[in-house]
Amino acid sequence: MDNELLQSYQDAVWIAKTLFQKGTVTGSAANISFRCGDSVYISQSGSIFGLLSEKSFAQVDLNGQPVNGGRPSKELPMHLTLYREFPSVKAVIHTHSFYSTIWSTLPFVNPADAIPEDTPYLKMQLGAIRLVGYHKPGSEKLFEAFRKALGSTTGYLLKNHGPIVGGSSLLDAFAKIEELETSAKVAWYLHRDGNFAAGPDGR
Repeated sequence: MDNELLQSYQDAVWIAKTLFQKGTVTGSAANISFRCGDSVYISQSGSIFGLLSEKSFAQVDLNGQPVNGGRPSKELPMHLTLYREFPSVKAVIHTHSFYSTIWSTLPFVNPADAIPEDTPYLKMQLGAIRLVGYHKPGSEKLFEAFRKALGSTTGYLLKNHGPIVGGSSLLDAFAKIEELETSAKVAWYLHRDGNFAAGPDGR
């Protein structure tokens, strides 16, 4: 195993366990992948982030064909879409994190800019987050809706489902999905208390 692949496994396992310990993910409701060469390594179907190891990943090619390992996560097509659409993306994380998911259910969420700019950090890292309409997880209808929602950003919010983020590395994707969840949490508390985003510049 070369050094790049070994480091990627180590980063992916650390991120998964960190998200699990923080309560950002629960049970098997999340998936993580990284690209190394012409292969994508993605957590296997049913993987529990708190127990993830190097053996928990399935290896596929960029067309989704199996190379090694067990059955990949059913959300693999969304990961592959981000890798194909954005050559700079080397890692993808999808969670069902609480505040992002609850925010996605609200009827007034703007599909073109789903998370309010209460602080500048999410826009600085990802730009506007697009909302993808609800379809059954793992379904072709969801994957088609995801492809249609693609824009210049590598961060998306799946309605009633959770966020998916691509990054230039595993650690970059981790930082971005953490910021997305934090931004959704801030937005939720402000909304709950009857306040609405004025933006970091007061507008």
